[in-house]
Order: sequence, then structure tokens, then C-alpha cells
Amino acid sequence: MMITNRELTTKLEHFPRVLSYIILILFGILETSSQELVGNSTEAHKELYKAQASKENIYRNWDNDLLNKKVDSIITNGIKMNAFPGAQVLVAIDGDIIFHKTYGFHTYENDQAVGPTDLYDIASITKIIGPLPALMKLYEQGKIDLDEPFSTYWKPWKNISDKKDLTLREILAHQAGLKPYIVFLNRVLKNGRFKKRFVSTFPRPTYQKQAYRKLYIKDRFQNQIFKSIAKSEVSAQKSYRYSGLAFLLFPELISQLSGRSYEYYLQKHFFLPLGATGLVFNPEAKKRPNPIVPTEIDSLYRKDTVRGWVHDENASLFGGVSGNAGLFGTARDLYLMMQLYLNYGTFNEQQFFRKETVKEFTAIQYPTNENRRGLGFDKPLINNNDYELDQAYPAPEASPASFGHGGFTGTFVWADPEYRMVYIFLSNRVYPSRSHRQLYELNIRTAVQQVFYQAITNELSFN
Repeated sequence: MMITNRELTTKLEHFPRVLSYIILILFGILETSSQELVGNSTEAHKELYKAQASKENIYRNWDNDLLNKKVDSIITNGIKMNAFPGAQVLVAIDGDIIFHKTYGFHTYENDQAVGPTDLYDIASITKIIGPLPALMKLYEQGKIDLDEPFSTYWKPWKNISDKKDLTLREILAHQAGLKPYIVFLNRVLKNGRFKKRFVSTFPRPTYQKQAYRKLYIKDRFQNQIFKSIAKSEVSAQKSYRYSGLAFLLFPELISQLSGRSYEYYLQKHFFLPLGATGLVFNPEAKKRPNPIVPTEIDSLYRKDTVRGWVHDENASLFGGVSGNAGLFGTARDLYLMMQLYLNYGTFNEQQFFRKETVKEFTAIQYPTNENRRGLGFDKPLINNNDYELDQAYPAPEASPASFGHGGFTGTFVWADPEYRMVYIFLSNRVYPSRSHRQLYELNIRTAVQQVFYQAITNELSFN
């Protein structure tokens, strides 16, 4: 039976890539030499990788023992220094997970070892996994315009002088001058006790938003939050000012524009089609079987070790379903979403976004204004490659095209199109208290990330 080169190549799309290359070489369809694949310098490795050469040949230049020792050393030192009780790292290159290791325990009591299917409170990473893909889809459908006033869609701002002209582009790029944060928990507490007109200890017809075990928030309390945001001050100076306030509004906006609940919209259009089934709000209430990593021992609000309920107090007042925080997920779930972005909107031959949309949202928006941000996405510091590791964000080797986001609880995701790499770091650095800042002081997330860049470019050493 004869088979054409085209037919063979088509059939091999379903094979692992390395095996496909081997078969193509044997059939004479792909011709290359080891020198062409390996290269003879650091620059050759970089250019070779950016050209998406065979993973087999990239990997065989890695010293896996050294790489593992380097990562292990950074993470175990972090545990020793009480940066976190446990963590896990996942790295995917060219779509394949090539590193996924877990370290330590859920708590310093060593009660449960960290496992690969554990659910983490991803905190602000919610912003790019929750509302952002929904906004990208609505943008493609022509239901929102990045350069129209946001008040066109969010009517309560229509007659507010300092907000009516703010565009969605400015808001998503943190260029609008909105106030960084408002502590809404103060509105439901008085002298350390809950105000009964806002909080109930059992579900009632108008108290359906569950914030925690035996804590239910009045449904209309979100209107109090919306009004407070509308009244909040806006900086007259248009410059980079990180703000999560608009992300508290986005779920309601997404529901209004789509005709579906925010949570349903995410599951239907993104999480379920991707197979990212661990991405969920309020996993304890939904009785998810995965082990859930705790966040903080909360002595003020929940008066408990928070596990399976969102750590962020503002998000909890929305019943845990919010746009600024609230999502939980596994390392693999986050890899799937970041790989979708890295593929410029496609995954497993299914198109979720147009390539142009992803490029628009992941591009730096206001570089001349010392604002590194994309639309929702974080980006490397401007001229990041010129900094040493202790001053860079993220690792200095990250390309200007890369993007991602961090989370207050000790989480971090990053994708680099030039290196075809997805990097996931998960920890619960806020256990037992958010006052623990060793994760930042030791620069752990970017130090681990740098190890993989150095492995790719053949610059890894143990020193």
C-alpha cells in the first residue's frame, strides 16, 4: 500500500511530536542534521527554540539532574525560611508538560503533603482566568469596544464626571486612575460583630450569597459596593495605578451583556471545553473531591483557617464569585488556560479567540507612560532584560512578548510566546498569616522561573 508524504504527515498530527519527527526522518520527508538541530552557541539555542525545533533536541542539552537540584534548592530553602509550607511548580514547553513537582505540606503542621491535583486559591490570577476571557469574547462579538467610554456599558457611571469618559482600555491597563482598593468588610462589621442587616448566619430568601460556613450576605449588598466604587476618587493624573475595583463590576457586566450568569458563561465557553474542570468558585460548598490548600488563619472575619472559601474579603462579600479573586484551580487547570493564550486563542484544534484578539490583549498598552501592563495581563518591566534577578520582574530572561499575572496568596502564572513556555507556581504563602513576605523577599517565583530560561539557553549552573 502506497502512502503519500501529505497523507503520512496528516496522520502523524495525532502522534507525539518527537515520535513524529523520527518517523518523518525515516521516511525522508524531514531532513536535518544534528548540528542544525542542536546549534553551537547560546544564541543558536535561543534562535533554534524560537523557531520551534524538535523538543527532543532541545531537551537533550539540558542537565536534568542539575535543573532538578536547582529548583529543589530554591523551593526547599523557601520552606525552611517560612516563605510557605508547601508549593508546586509546573512548566510546559511547546504544549507538553515537561516538569511538575510538588514540595512540602499544606501547613507547617505537616498534616498533608502537597499533591499535583490540589486546589489553590489563585487570588488575583482570577482576573485573567475569569472576567478577562469573557471580556475578550464579548469584544470579538462587538458587544464592547475598548476605546468607548466604559459608561456606555456600565450605566451607573454615565453621569459621574470623573468616570464617564474612562475607557475600557484604560481600565484594563490600570491607566484609568481608579483607586487601588476599598475595604468593604468594614461596611458589614461594627466593633468586631456582623451587622444583621447585611449578614445572616443562615440562608434566607434575600440572603443567598454564601461567604463562608454559616455566613450569608444580603443579595443587594453588592449594590452598596457598586455605589461606593462609583463615588470613589479618580486620580487626575493618567499614569499606571493598579486597581482591582473594576474587576468587582465585570461579573455583573458580563451577565448583562451575555444574558448568562458569569459563572455559567465561564464554564460553558472556556473551562469545560478546555478540560480545566478544576477551575471553580467555592470548592468546599460544591464538595469538590480534590484536596484544598488552606490560605490564612483568619482571626477577624471568618475566625477560622480558611480553606475552600476565597481568601479575599471583597470577593467573599459577593458570595465568593467575583472578578478580582475567587477562583480555585490546579496547576494543570492553569496550564490549560495559559496554553490557550500562548497558542493565540486555539487549543486542540478548537478556536476560542482570534489570534489578533490575544495579541491585542497581551500587548503593552502605554509604554511611553511607564506602564508595562497589557489589557488585564501583567507584562515584564520595561527594559526588564537589563536588570539583575533581584530587580527584574519576572525573570530577566523573559521576552517582552511574555505575559501573566500574580496572586496575593502566593501564586504566579506566566506564558512566553518566544520560548513557547508556560510557567505555573503555586503556594500558600499567606498561611498562617498574610504578614509572611519571605516569598517576595527571597524572589522565589522568578528565581525558579529563571532556572528554566537558563536551561533552555544552556546557561544553567549551580552556584
